[in-house]
Parts: sequence; C-alpha cells; structure tokens
Amino acid sequence: MSERIYLSPPHMGGEELEFIHEAFESNWIAPLGPQVSAFEKEVASYVGTRGALAVNSGTAAIHLGLRLLGVRSGDKVFCSTLTFIGSVNPILYLNAEPVFIDSEPSSWNMSPNALKRALEDAAQNDDLPKAVVVVNIYGQSTDMDPILDLCDEYGVPVLEDAAESLGAFYKGKPSGTFGKYGTFSFNGNKIITTSGGGMLVSNDTEGLEKARFWATQARDPASYYQHSEMGYNYRMSNILAAIGRGQLRVLDDRVKRRREIFDTYKSELGSIPGVGFMPEAEFGKSNRWLTVMTLDPETIKKNPFELVDYLEEQNIESRPVWKPMHLQPLFQGKKYYTHEENRSISDILFKTGICLPSGTAMSQEDLERVIDAIREFLTKQDNY
Repeated sequence: MSERIYLSPPHMGGEELEFIHEAFESNWIAPLGPQVSAFEKEVASYVGTRGALAVNSGTAAIHLGLRLLGVRSGDKVFCSTLTFIGSVNPILYLNAEPVFIDSEPSSWNMSPNALKRALEDAAQNDDLPKAVVVVNIYGQSTDMDPILDLCDEYGVPVLEDAAESLGAFYKGKPSGTFGKYGTFSFNGNKIITTSGGGMLVSNDTEGLEKARFWATQARDPASYYQHSEMGYNYRMSNILAAIGRGQLRVLDDRVKRRREIFDTYKSELGSIPGVGFMPEAEFGKSNRWLTVMTLDPETIKKNPFELVDYLEEQNIESRPVWKPMHLQPLFQGKKYYTHEENRSISDILFKTGICLPSGTAMSQEDLERVIDAIREFLTKQDNY
C-alpha cells in the first residue's frame, strides 16, 4: 500500500531546534521560563496586541477568556455552531448554557442575521448572553464588523476563537484581535504547532495578568502555598514554547503554501460538475488551513462521507466538515438560530463538505495522488 497521506500533519522548519537547545542549555525544562515569555511577546507582536498568555491548549485559552468576561453558572453564552467541540466545552466548564448561531454562506462563519435575531429574542426576554464566542473556521475570518456592531448595541463582549485562523486577516487586520479576547491553538494539526498549546491575546493586559494567575493554580504571593481562588494547571512548558518560536518564524511561508495547495485543488477539480470549494470572503484573506471541497447533491449522487471512506481505502486521510454543535447529542434541545428561517447553512455544509489533505510538507506527487483519487471517485458513471 502507498504511504499514508495525512490531513494536516506537523511541519517543522528547522529553527525549532535552536530554541529547544537554548531551553536545554538553560535547564528550563518545566512550565514557564524564558522561551514562554519570548513566545508570548513574539505572538503579541505578530498579531498586534498589547499582550499574550501562552497556555497548554486553545480550549484552556477560551476557558480563561470566558472567566475573565464574568461567565458564571446559569449564564447564556452564544457560540458559532459550525465548530470543534473545544470552542464550546469551556462554556460547560463554567456551568453556563450555550446558544448556537448558524453560519452565513460567504465565509461559513457566524451569521449576523442569526445573531441579530438571537440578541433580539434575548433582550425581549431580559436574558442577554454574558458573551459571544465567534469562531473562524478553516482559516477564514468571520465578518466581524456587523457582529461587533450588534454586540456593542446590546453591550455583550466578544471572544474570538481564532484557533484555525492564525495568519489570516480581516480588512487588513490580523485574525484573533477583534474581540475583547482572542484565542489561538497550536495543536499538532494547526498551521503552526507546539505539539499541544494555545494562546490568549488581548489589549487588556490587566485581564491577561489575572488569567496568568489562574493558569498557574492561582497561587497567592506568599512564601508558602496559599490559594484564595480556584486555579488551573494551564501554563505552556518552556520546551513547547521553544518549538512555537521556531514555528512562528515560518508562519507566513506556511500560509503561502496552504493557499497554493488550495489553488491546485480548485484548478484541478473545480471544473467537475457539482464540485465547489469554500469561498474566500471579499473582506479578508484566509490562511487556507484546510482546503474544503463541497459536493452538490443535485448533481453528484455520492456524498462526502462516501468519499472519505473511498480515500481511506487509498490510505489518504480526509474528514467531513465539522458536525454542527446543535446536532451533537450532548447539546440536544439547546437553542439554535438559523441564518434564514427554515434554512440552516451549517447543516448544508456538514452534509456536502469534505476537508482534503492540506499539510505544507506534502509533496507535489502526493498532492497529485489525492487529486487523482478524487477525480476517479467523482467521474465514475454511477456518481451522476
């Protein structure tokens, strides 16, 4: 069997070893340390915020951000439905209740139309959310201006989950910097990685310091171990931060390559009847973390789930678009607001979309192998 092609594997650039060596030489083989501090400063500088806090996952960053926004037991938190569970679990950690908001077609991210109706209903019932979690999926920014205008109108703060969109832009400004707090993920499959890790960014440096305190077990400033608040073991290790510093130096190259991979898929497969690709909204520039293709059920008989199985037979990893949170058994019965009445964009995308291998270390030969396999699947007579 041919060598396996993964969806989005890590891609080391070489400079990581230099910083790892520095960490070993200094004997900082623990959470915290000079590599962590340097990584925080470099990420803040890259995205243009006053500060950043390195933690051990993007989920931890969201958890800390929501706690900073005052989310407590019984509160409502609005959240994009088309996302990974890590965007929503922190709402549950705080014993709050998620309300899900549909996507819109131009970006596949949060629909201002759906958010408007949700906020109107909440205001009428005197039950406004404590926060809105806006998720940027597959490397593309949400249309933030109308979202922020709506949230400002109702006095609701925004947390921007940019786990998948580091290196993307919205109207020339880096993704992840539009809400009160922004979060990034450095999981092994992201555009850059620290193996596992995340970052909370903000211009609210006082809030970041409070989150830093919570993330280090909320230890009070005393000579002995004293704790007056509940904290967490959320800090990033010095070794992983060293990896992150090396990765950050090749981020722009990684974005360029991901966009090239997307363009190749689109040019080779986009002319096949019924095949589409995730659009790039006119208001931004996507990092194209994953190339997402859609299959029109009016034209193509077989669905993306069958294509996933077919590619797996060829030892090629792919996956369906995120299953929306409002469809998850865990959230059965939770409120959900669609983009239009009786039309859920996220349901359509889940049923028609497939994520294709997009790793930047993928060779041209491997890319052609994936394209050939997809073309073979799509051009079989019984597919139309």
